[in-house]
Amino acid sequence: MQFDTKIAIVIRTELEAWQKLNVASFLAGGVAAAFPECVGASYEDGSATKYLALIGQPILIYGADRAALSRALERALARNVTPAVYTEDMFKTTHDEANRAAVKAVARPDLNLVGLAVRAERKTVDKIVDGLKFHG
Repeated sequence: MQFDTKIAIVIRTELEAWQKLNVASFLAGGVAAAFPECVGASYEDGSATKYLALIGQPILIYGADRAALSRALERALARNVTPAVYTEDMFKTTHDEANRAAVKAVARPDLNLVGLAVRAERKTVDKIVDGLKFHG
């Protein structure tokens, strides 16, 4: 199935494995919260056990260094795409309010990005992540 939109998550490559998974999870949640229409129906197995709904389209995961993450952020904003962001400072917090305060305390050029996620028209996302490779 071809979707009109694309979801991309960009993760800083030098993070520890647990950090990458944590960042990707938070960012995917941000996409689901901003675009509830991308969430599919709940699941049920053959035994009638119910499961939560998932995002109903593929999520492409790219790797990047700090400079490439900043470039992707600027490309997204230049195309009027509001991204989800995760900064290194957020690893030191313990709840959502503290996360927002950590981001608010830093001007955009100085954000120490470790991840970002976008959902937009396919061609727009392609331009945002241009030059990035899939995370390996």
